[in-house]
Amino acid sequence: MLVYKTEEEIELMRASAKVLAQAHGEVASMIKEGVTTRQLDLRAEEFIRDHGGQPSFKGYNGFPFSLCISPNSVVVHGFPSNYVLKSGDIISVDAGVLLKGYHSDSAYTYPVGEVAPEILALLESTKQSLYLGIEKAVAGNRIGDVGYAIQNFVEKRGYGVVRELVGHGVGKDLHEQPQVPNYGKRGAGVKLQPGLVLAIEPMVNLGTKNVVQEADGWTIRTKDRKPSAHFEHTVVVRKEKAEILTSFEYIEKALQ
Repeated sequence: MLVYKTEEEIELMRASAKVLAQAHGEVASMIKEGVTTRQLDLRAEEFIRDHGGQPSFKGYNGFPFSLCISPNSVVVHGFPSNYVLKSGDIISVDAGVLLKGYHSDSAYTYPVGEVAPEILALLESTKQSLYLGIEKAVAGNRIGDVGYAIQNFVEKRGYGVVRELVGHGVGKDLHEQPQVPNYGKRGAGVKLQPGLVLAIEPMVNLGTKNVVQEADGWTIRTKDRKPSAHFEHTVVVRKEKAEILTSFEYIEKALQ
């Protein structure tokens, strides 16, 4: 079942998304060599709770942390730990906020120190593909149009698009219908209507699309152990142009 949001509900989601964007900024300001991923997790949770929210991920299906932190060949759902960031790493930070009954969800992948040019290119292409997907999230288009835009862009550059994990609807529940794959056929799938809120989140690998799940039951890694990037926004389907609720502005300020 698809849940369309009223303007009042979207306003609540916008407030949730602002706290999330600010929490991402707090994390971004800490990312450097010598910091542990657990330190990032603790800061995000503290910030979210101080601003009246709850971390959407903590306790979700038993997930024990506030952030999914996924370094290098980890695609998504990595556990924060005593892993110490080092130059050459990339690190995906995925977070969600529950505020006044509504969730928001976004992710960003960071380079740490001196990162190889081909890996920086992967990050830039994945981020670009997110915005190309968002451009297609307008009324009258279909889910397949979003996925096709992402897939077409990154596969032309020789990257692999993960199939097993997809974007999703978001609202009162963290994961709602419809699923939003990062691949697809134009004109296929659910027809988009105003008020549908989607988390669009390309997961793109430097090597092949194939992934494996680690023994912890959560961590997803590339099968060939090559790096993977992940960027995500929460967006509202509108008639003319999708509205992006989450923001990378606080991240970008922190990285200056």
